[in-house]
Amino acid sequence: MAKVVKMSFDSPEETRPMKKGKAEVVDVGGITAMRVTFEPGWRWSECVKPIVGTDSCQVSHLVHVISGRMGIRMDDGSEAVFGPGDVGSIPPGHDAWIVGNEPFVGIDFQGGAVYAKPQS
Repeated sequence: MAKVVKMSFDSPEETRPMKKGKAEVVDVGGITAMRVTFEPGWRWSECVKPIVGTDSCQVSHLVHVISGRMGIRMDDGSEAVFGPGDVGSIPPGHDAWIVGNEPFVGIDFQGGAVYAKPQS
């Protein structure tokens, strides 16, 4: 019989610090979810690229934005901006940055298992 699983981002199982941000990770019954918090000035290519070593983010994201705004540029040049209340799917092959002066907080239900971890 299936069991109810309850976790809290206030007590994450893992925290991955990075320049101008952090990812707080929980495993919810086999789904690795993460809450990301990025400060103004955060940019994937400056703050996460040195950790993972890829030219662009190669992680898929299924994100719900709690606060702040984030710009996304795909490797093909297409762009989008996500803000509070938005839900979106972001495929691998992108850069991202914080838009404006408000910290960004988002919940990702897809990329938490590998995001901001050194490539092996």
